[in-house]
Amino acid sequence: MKLRPVLLVVFILSAFYYLTTHVGSSSGPWLHRAAPGVPVAAQPGANTSTTAVSGPMGSFQLTEASAAPAYDTEEQQNIAVYKKALPSVVNITSTAVAFNFFYGAVPQEGQGSGFILDPQGHILTNNHVIDNAQRVEVTLYDKKKYKATVVGVDPGHDLALLQINNASNLQPATLSESNSLTVGQRVYAIGNPFGLSGTMTRGIISAIRSIRGPNNNPIEDAIQTDAAVNPGNSGGPLLNSRGEVIGITTLIANNGADQSSGIGFAIPVNTAKAVIADFAKYGRVRRPSLDIATLPIGPDIAEQIGLAADYGVLIQRVLPGGAAEKAGLHGGTQRAGYLGNIPVMTGGDLIIAMDGQDITNTQDLAAAMNSRHAGDEVTLTVFRGRRKMDVKVKLSDATEKQDRLS
Repeated sequence: MKLRPVLLVVFILSAFYYLTTHVGSSSGPWLHRAAPGVPVAAQPGANTSTTAVSGPMGSFQLTEASAAPAYDTEEQQNIAVYKKALPSVVNITSTAVAFNFFYGAVPQEGQGSGFILDPQGHILTNNHVIDNAQRVEVTLYDKKKYKATVVGVDPGHDLALLQINNASNLQPATLSESNSLTVGQRVYAIGNPFGLSGTMTRGIISAIRSIRGPNNNPIEDAIQTDAAVNPGNSGGPLLNSRGEVIGITTLIANNGADQSSGIGFAIPVNTAKAVIADFAKYGRVRRPSLDIATLPIGPDIAEQIGLAADYGVLIQRVLPGGAAEKAGLHGGTQRAGYLGNIPVMTGGDLIIAMDGQDITNTQDLAAAMNSRHAGDEVTLTVFRGRRKMDVKVKLSDATEKQDRLS
Protein backbone atom coordinates (compact mmCIF):
# COMPACT_ATOMS: atom_id res chain seq x y z
CA MET A 1 0.00 0.00 0.00
CA LYS A 2 2.86 2.35 0.74
CA LEU A 3 4.21 1.88 -2.78
CA ARG A 4 0.97 3.07 -4.40
CA PRO A 5 1.64 6.85 -4.04
CA VAL A 6 5.19 6.39 -5.30
CA LEU A 7 4.00 4.46 -8.34
CA LEU A 8 1.38 7.15 -9.04
CA VAL A 9 4.03 9.89 -9.05
CA VAL A 10 6.27 7.83 -11.36
CA PHE A 11 3.32 7.30 -13.72
CA ILE A 12 2.47 11.00 -13.86
CA LEU A 13 6.11 12.01 -14.58
CA SER A 14 6.42 9.35 -17.27
CA ALA A 15 3.21 10.54 -18.94
CA PHE A 16 4.41 14.16 -18.85
CA TYR A 17 7.74 13.19 -20.42
CA TYR A 18 5.98 11.24 -23.18
CA LEU A 19 3.61 14.09 -24.01
CA THR A 20 6.35 16.74 -24.21
CA THR A 21 8.67 14.68 -26.40
CA HIS A 22 6.31 12.76 -28.69
CA VAL A 23 2.82 14.15 -28.98
CA GLY A 24 2.50 16.86 -31.72
CA SER A 25 6.00 16.20 -33.14
CA SER A 26 4.62 15.92 -36.67
CA SER A 27 3.47 19.52 -36.67
CA GLY A 28 6.16 21.05 -34.49
CA PRO A 29 7.00 21.24 -30.75
CA TRP A 30 4.08 21.54 -28.37
CA LEU A 31 5.15 25.08 -27.44
CA HIS A 32 4.24 26.19 -30.99
CA ARG A 33 0.57 25.52 -30.41
CA ALA A 34 -1.94 28.33 -30.22
CA ALA A 35 -1.79 30.45 -27.09
CA PRO A 36 -5.00 31.89 -25.66
CA GLY A 37 -5.57 35.53 -26.64
CA VAL A 38 -2.99 35.54 -29.51
CA PRO A 39 -4.36 35.92 -33.07
CA VAL A 40 -3.91 32.78 -35.13
CA ALA A 41 -2.09 34.62 -37.97
CA ALA A 42 0.53 35.91 -35.51
CA GLN A 43 1.27 32.52 -33.96
CA PRO A 44 3.97 30.16 -35.15
CA GLY A 45 2.21 27.40 -36.99
CA ALA A 46 -0.41 29.58 -38.69
CA ASN A 47 0.31 29.50 -42.45
CA THR A 48 3.70 27.98 -41.61
CA SER A 49 5.44 24.65 -41.70
CA THR A 50 8.34 23.25 -39.73
CA THR A 51 11.47 21.82 -41.33
CA ALA A 52 14.09 19.83 -39.45
CA VAL A 53 17.74 20.50 -40.29
CA SER A 54 20.40 18.16 -38.89
CA GLY A 55 24.17 18.14 -39.04
CA PRO A 56 27.35 17.79 -36.99
CA MET A 57 26.31 20.70 -34.77
CA GLY A 58 22.96 19.17 -33.98
CA SER A 59 19.34 19.50 -35.08
CA PHE A 60 17.38 22.70 -35.74
CA GLN A 61 13.66 23.21 -36.16
CA LEU A 62 13.00 25.99 -38.74
CA THR A 63 9.57 27.58 -38.98
CA GLU A 64 8.93 28.65 -42.58
CA ALA A 65 6.12 30.55 -44.26
CA SER A 66 3.99 28.29 -46.40
CA ALA A 67 3.47 31.06 -49.03
CA ALA A 68 4.89 34.46 -49.91
CA PRO A 69 2.94 37.24 -48.15
CA ALA A 70 0.81 39.63 -50.21
CA TYR A 71 2.15 43.19 -50.62
CA ASP A 72 0.27 45.93 -48.84
CA THR A 73 -1.03 49.00 -50.70
CA GLU A 74 2.03 51.13 -49.97
CA GLU A 75 4.42 48.42 -51.09
CA GLN A 76 2.44 47.90 -54.28
CA GLN A 77 2.74 51.60 -55.10
CA ASN A 78 6.50 51.61 -54.47
CA ILE A 79 6.94 48.60 -56.73
CA ALA A 80 4.75 50.09 -59.45
CA VAL A 81 6.74 53.35 -59.50
CA TYR A 82 10.03 51.46 -59.69
CA LYS A 83 8.92 49.14 -62.48
CA LYS A 84 7.51 52.02 -64.51
CA ALA A 85 10.46 54.40 -64.16
CA LEU A 86 13.52 52.14 -64.02
CA PRO A 87 13.75 51.35 -67.77
CA SER A 88 13.96 55.11 -68.46
CA VAL A 89 16.80 55.81 -66.01
CA VAL A 90 20.41 55.66 -67.21
CA ASN A 91 23.83 55.78 -65.60
CA ILE A 92 26.29 58.30 -67.01
CA THR A 93 30.08 58.04 -66.83
CA SER A 94 32.07 61.07 -67.91
CA THR A 95 35.82 60.98 -68.51
CA ALA A 96 37.91 64.13 -68.39
CA VAL A 97 41.68 64.58 -68.61
CA ALA A 98 43.54 66.46 -65.90
CA PHE A 99 47.27 67.08 -65.61
CA ASN A 100 49.44 66.20 -62.64
CA PHE A 101 52.41 68.14 -61.21
CA PHE A 102 54.65 66.86 -64.02
CA TYR A 103 52.10 67.78 -66.72
CA GLY A 104 51.22 64.16 -67.29
CA ALA A 105 47.69 63.41 -68.49
CA VAL A 106 45.56 61.79 -65.77
CA PRO A 107 42.09 60.50 -66.74
CA GLN A 108 39.39 61.34 -64.22
CA GLU A 109 35.97 59.72 -64.12
CA GLY A 110 32.73 61.09 -62.77
CA GLN A 111 29.40 59.37 -62.40
CA GLY A 112 25.84 60.59 -62.52
CA SER A 113 22.37 59.72 -63.70
CA GLY A 114 19.92 60.78 -66.37
CA PHE A 115 16.70 59.72 -68.03
CA ILE A 116 15.50 58.98 -71.57
CA LEU A 117 13.30 61.61 -73.23
CA ASP A 118 12.35 59.95 -76.52
CA PRO A 119 12.88 56.88 -78.74
CA GLN A 120 15.54 58.80 -80.68
CA GLY A 121 17.91 58.47 -77.71
CA HIS A 122 17.82 61.97 -76.22
CA ILE A 123 18.77 61.96 -72.54
CA LEU A 124 18.50 64.73 -69.96
CA THR A 125 21.00 65.13 -67.13
CA ASN A 126 22.80 67.82 -65.12
CA ASN A 127 25.40 69.96 -66.82
CA HIS A 128 27.82 69.41 -63.94
CA VAL A 129 27.70 65.64 -64.59
CA ILE A 130 29.30 66.01 -68.05
CA ASP A 131 31.05 69.40 -67.71
CA ASN A 132 34.51 69.43 -69.39
CA ALA A 133 34.23 65.72 -70.27
CA GLN A 134 36.15 64.37 -73.25
CA ARG A 135 34.10 61.19 -73.33
CA VAL A 136 30.58 60.44 -72.08
CA GLU A 137 29.20 56.89 -71.81
CA VAL A 138 25.62 55.91 -71.03
CA THR A 139 24.61 52.59 -69.50
CA LEU A 140 20.96 51.56 -69.86
CA TYR A 141 19.04 49.60 -67.24
CA ASP A 142 19.70 46.38 -69.23
CA LYS A 143 23.49 47.02 -68.84
CA LYS A 144 24.03 47.92 -72.51
CA LYS A 145 26.57 50.73 -72.96
CA TYR A 146 26.59 53.50 -75.57
CA LYS A 147 28.85 56.42 -76.36
CA ALA A 148 26.89 59.66 -75.91
CA THR A 149 27.13 62.96 -77.76
CA VAL A 150 26.53 66.23 -75.92
CA VAL A 151 23.78 67.95 -77.92
CA GLY A 152 23.43 71.08 -75.79
CA VAL A 153 24.25 72.51 -72.39
CA ASP A 154 22.65 75.15 -70.20
CA PRO A 155 25.01 75.95 -67.31
CA GLY A 156 22.58 78.59 -66.05
CA HIS A 157 19.97 75.92 -65.25
CA ASP A 158 22.55 73.13 -64.72
CA LEU A 159 21.02 71.02 -67.49
CA ALA A 160 22.52 69.12 -70.41
CA LEU A 161 21.03 67.21 -73.33
CA LEU A 162 22.77 64.05 -74.59
CA GLN A 163 22.04 61.63 -77.39
CA ILE A 164 22.90 57.98 -77.97
CA ASN A 165 22.57 56.27 -81.36
CA ASN A 166 21.60 52.78 -82.52
CA ALA A 167 19.80 51.93 -79.27
CA SER A 168 16.56 50.01 -79.71
CA ASN A 169 13.46 49.63 -77.56
CA LEU A 170 14.15 52.75 -75.54
CA GLN A 171 11.48 53.58 -72.97
CA PRO A 172 11.03 57.36 -72.51
CA ALA A 173 10.18 58.77 -69.11
CA THR A 174 6.77 60.38 -68.62
CA LEU A 175 7.09 64.08 -67.77
CA SER A 176 4.58 65.61 -65.37
CA GLU A 177 4.40 69.31 -64.43
CA SER A 178 5.81 71.19 -61.44
CA ASN A 179 3.57 74.24 -61.03
CA SER A 180 1.19 72.63 -58.52
CA LEU A 181 3.54 70.62 -56.32
CA THR A 182 2.68 70.54 -52.62
CA VAL A 183 4.80 70.18 -49.51
CA GLY A 184 4.13 66.74 -48.03
CA GLN A 185 3.64 65.09 -51.43
CA ARG A 186 5.36 61.72 -51.73
CA VAL A 187 8.33 61.56 -54.13
CA TYR A 188 10.83 58.97 -55.34
CA ALA A 189 14.40 59.32 -56.60
CA ILE A 190 16.01 56.72 -58.87
CA GLY A 191 19.66 56.92 -59.86
CA ASN A 192 23.22 55.76 -59.46
CA PRO A 193 24.35 56.81 -55.94
CA PHE A 194 27.97 55.81 -55.27
CA GLY A 195 27.83 53.76 -58.48
CA LEU A 196 24.98 51.56 -57.21
CA SER A 197 22.79 51.48 -60.30
CA GLY A 198 19.02 51.22 -60.14
CA THR A 199 18.74 52.52 -56.58
CA MET A 200 15.37 53.97 -55.50
CA THR A 201 14.80 56.08 -52.41
CA ARG A 202 11.56 57.58 -51.13
CA GLY A 203 10.55 60.69 -49.22
CA ILE A 204 8.33 63.74 -49.38
CA ILE A 205 8.56 67.26 -50.77
CA SER A 206 9.96 69.19 -47.81
CA ALA A 207 9.76 72.69 -49.33
CA ILE A 208 9.68 74.67 -52.56
CA ARG A 209 12.37 77.34 -52.43
CA SER A 210 14.91 79.31 -54.46
CA ILE A 211 18.51 78.10 -54.08
CA ARG A 212 21.93 78.49 -55.64
CA GLY A 213 23.09 75.67 -57.90
CA PRO A 214 26.49 73.97 -58.17
CA ASN A 215 27.96 76.95 -60.06
CA ASN A 216 26.19 79.52 -57.87
CA ASN A 217 23.49 79.78 -60.51
CA PRO A 218 19.98 80.58 -59.21
CA ILE A 219 17.45 77.75 -59.31
CA GLU A 220 13.95 79.12 -58.84
CA ASP A 221 11.22 76.97 -57.26
CA ALA A 222 13.69 74.17 -56.52
CA ILE A 223 12.08 71.05 -55.04
CA GLN A 224 13.52 70.22 -51.62
CA THR A 225 13.13 66.59 -50.53
CA ASP A 226 14.17 64.29 -47.72
CA ALA A 227 14.47 61.31 -50.10
CA ALA A 228 18.05 60.12 -49.75
CA VAL A 229 20.16 61.75 -52.48
CA ASN A 230 23.88 61.00 -52.74
CA PRO A 231 26.76 61.55 -55.20
CA GLY A 232 25.78 59.78 -58.41
CA ASN A 233 22.09 60.73 -58.14
CA SER A 234 22.73 64.00 -59.98
CA GLY A 235 20.75 64.22 -63.21
CA GLY A 236 18.35 61.44 -62.28
CA PRO A 237 14.59 61.86 -62.08
CA LEU A 238 12.56 62.87 -59.07
CA LEU A 239 9.20 61.16 -59.48
CA ASN A 240 5.67 61.53 -58.17
CA SER A 241 3.58 58.59 -56.91
CA ARG A 242 2.53 57.79 -60.50
CA GLY A 243 6.14 57.37 -61.63
CA GLU A 244 6.12 60.65 -63.60
CA VAL A 245 9.09 63.05 -63.61
CA ILE A 246 8.53 66.22 -61.59
CA GLY A 247 12.16 67.26 -61.18
CA ILE A 248 15.82 66.59 -61.98
CA THR A 249 17.93 65.77 -58.94
CA THR A 250 20.82 68.20 -58.78
CA LEU A 251 22.15 69.10 -55.35
CA ILE A 252 22.74 67.94 -51.78
CA ALA A 253 22.91 70.19 -48.72
CA ASN A 254 25.55 68.32 -46.77
CA ASN A 255 27.54 70.77 -44.63
CA GLY A 256 30.79 69.41 -46.03
CA ALA A 257 29.95 65.70 -45.78
CA ASP A 258 29.80 64.10 -49.21
CA GLN A 259 26.61 62.15 -48.47
CA SER A 260 22.90 62.61 -47.87
CA SER A 261 21.81 64.72 -44.93
CA GLY A 262 18.09 64.46 -45.69
CA ILE A 263 18.13 67.71 -47.68
CA GLY A 264 18.31 67.27 -51.45
CA PHE A 265 17.16 69.53 -54.27
CA ALA A 266 15.76 69.02 -57.75
CA ILE A 267 15.27 71.36 -60.70
CA PRO A 268 11.53 71.64 -61.47
CA VAL A 269 10.56 69.74 -64.62
CA ASN A 270 8.83 72.80 -66.12
CA THR A 271 12.20 74.55 -66.23
CA ALA A 272 13.62 71.54 -68.06
CA LYS A 273 10.74 71.59 -70.56
CA ALA A 274 11.50 75.23 -71.43
CA VAL A 275 15.19 74.43 -71.88
CA ILE A 276 14.38 71.43 -74.12
CA ALA A 277 12.05 73.60 -76.21
CA ASP A 278 14.87 76.11 -76.78
CA PHE A 279 17.27 73.33 -77.75
CA ALA A 280 14.72 72.07 -80.28
CA LYS A 281 13.94 75.51 -81.76
CA TYR A 282 17.32 77.24 -81.68
CA GLY A 283 19.92 74.58 -80.94
CA ARG A 284 20.79 76.42 -77.73
CA VAL A 285 19.07 78.04 -74.76
CA ARG A 286 17.84 81.57 -75.36
CA ARG A 287 17.57 82.97 -71.87
CA PRO A 288 15.45 86.11 -71.69
CA SER A 289 17.08 89.24 -70.32
CA LEU A 290 16.20 92.80 -69.34
CA ASP A 291 19.88 93.75 -69.70
CA ILE A 292 20.06 95.41 -66.29
CA ALA A 293 22.06 95.16 -63.07
CA THR A 294 19.83 95.37 -60.02
CA LEU A 295 19.83 95.71 -56.24
CA PRO A 296 17.15 94.11 -54.03
CA ILE A 297 15.31 96.63 -51.88
CA GLY A 298 14.02 96.18 -48.34
CA PRO A 299 12.50 98.61 -45.83
CA ASP A 300 15.86 99.73 -44.38
CA ILE A 301 17.46 100.61 -47.72
CA ALA A 302 14.24 102.17 -49.03
CA GLU A 303 14.08 104.48 -46.00
CA GLN A 304 17.76 105.46 -46.22
CA ILE A 305 17.63 106.51 -49.86
CA GLY A 306 14.04 107.75 -49.89
CA LEU A 307 12.34 105.34 -52.29
CA ALA A 308 8.61 105.37 -52.98
CA ALA A 309 8.21 101.66 -52.06
CA ASP A 310 9.97 99.49 -49.47
CA TYR A 311 10.28 96.47 -51.78
CA GLY A 312 11.29 95.65 -55.35
CA VAL A 313 14.53 95.74 -57.32
CA LEU A 314 16.34 98.98 -58.04
CA ILE A 315 17.97 99.31 -61.44
CA GLN A 316 21.65 100.10 -60.91
CA ARG A 317 22.80 99.99 -64.53
CA VAL A 318 21.30 99.39 -67.96
CA LEU A 319 23.28 97.74 -70.74
CA PRO A 320 23.85 100.13 -73.65
CA GLY A 321 21.68 99.06 -76.56
CA GLY A 322 19.92 96.45 -74.39
CA ALA A 323 16.26 95.73 -73.81
CA ALA A 324 15.86 98.10 -70.84
CA GLU A 325 17.55 101.04 -72.54
CA LYS A 326 15.49 100.55 -75.72
CA ALA A 327 12.33 100.64 -73.57
CA GLY A 328 13.43 103.87 -71.87
CA LEU A 329 14.19 102.47 -68.42
CA HIS A 330 16.68 104.40 -66.29
CA GLY A 331 19.71 103.19 -64.39
CA GLY A 332 21.33 104.80 -61.34
CA THR A 333 23.02 108.17 -61.69
CA GLN A 334 24.52 108.87 -58.26
CA ARG A 335 26.46 106.76 -55.77
CA ALA A 336 24.76 106.80 -52.38
CA GLY A 337 27.19 104.53 -50.52
CA TYR A 338 28.00 100.84 -50.22
CA LEU A 339 26.10 97.75 -49.19
CA GLY A 340 28.98 95.59 -48.01
CA ASN A 341 31.39 96.03 -50.91
CA ILE A 342 28.61 96.67 -53.44
CA PRO A 343 28.11 100.32 -54.48
CA VAL A 344 24.52 101.54 -54.23
CA MET A 345 23.44 103.78 -57.12
CA THR A 346 20.36 105.97 -56.80
CA GLY A 347 18.25 107.66 -59.46
CA GLY A 348 17.29 104.46 -61.28
CA ASP A 349 13.82 103.02 -61.77
CA LEU A 350 12.44 100.78 -59.01
CA ILE A 351 10.74 97.66 -60.47
CA ILE A 352 7.80 96.46 -58.33
CA ALA A 353 5.82 94.24 -60.75
CA MET A 354 5.97 92.36 -64.06
CA ASP A 355 2.72 91.77 -65.96
CA GLY A 356 0.83 92.46 -62.74
CA GLN A 357 2.89 89.99 -60.70
CA ASP A 358 4.58 91.56 -57.65
CA ILE A 359 8.38 91.72 -57.77
CA THR A 360 9.54 92.05 -54.16
CA ASN A 361 13.15 90.90 -54.63
CA THR A 362 15.62 89.51 -57.18
CA GLN A 363 14.28 85.96 -56.67
CA ASP A 364 10.82 87.09 -57.77
CA LEU A 365 12.32 88.77 -60.83
CA ALA A 366 14.34 85.67 -61.73
CA ALA A 367 11.27 83.45 -61.30
CA ALA A 368 9.19 85.73 -63.53
CA MET A 369 11.90 85.75 -66.20
CA ASN A 370 12.23 81.98 -65.97
CA SER A 371 8.71 81.55 -67.38
CA ARG A 372 9.38 83.86 -70.32
CA HIS A 373 11.41 83.63 -73.51
CA ALA A 374 13.71 85.90 -75.45
CA GLY A 375 11.55 88.06 -77.73
CA ASP A 376 8.56 88.14 -75.35
CA GLU A 377 7.10 91.54 -74.48
CA VAL A 378 6.44 92.20 -70.80
CA THR A 379 4.99 95.14 -68.87
CA LEU A 380 7.08 96.39 -65.95
CA THR A 381 5.51 98.51 -63.23
CA VAL A 382 8.14 100.91 -61.87
CA PHE A 383 8.55 103.92 -59.65
CA ARG A 384 10.55 106.73 -61.22
CA GLY A 385 11.04 108.94 -58.22
CA ARG A 386 7.50 109.18 -56.81
CA ARG A 387 5.81 108.60 -60.14
CA LYS A 388 4.34 105.13 -60.76
CA MET A 389 4.29 104.02 -64.39
CA ASP A 390 4.07 100.99 -66.71
CA VAL A 391 6.79 100.35 -69.28
CA LYS A 392 6.64 97.76 -72.06
CA VAL A 393 9.92 95.90 -72.63
CA LYS A 394 10.84 93.38 -75.33
CA LEU A 395 13.13 90.82 -73.70
CA SER A 396 16.48 90.21 -75.35
CA ASP A 397 18.66 87.09 -75.58
CA ALA A 398 20.97 86.93 -72.56
CA THR A 399 23.35 84.52 -74.31
CA GLU A 400 24.45 87.21 -76.70
CA LYS A 401 25.28 89.72 -73.93
CA GLN A 402 26.13 87.58 -70.90
CA ASP A 403 29.61 89.06 -70.33
CA ARG A 404 28.84 92.73 -70.88
CA LEU A 405 27.29 93.52 -67.48
CA SER A 406 30.00 91.80 -65.42
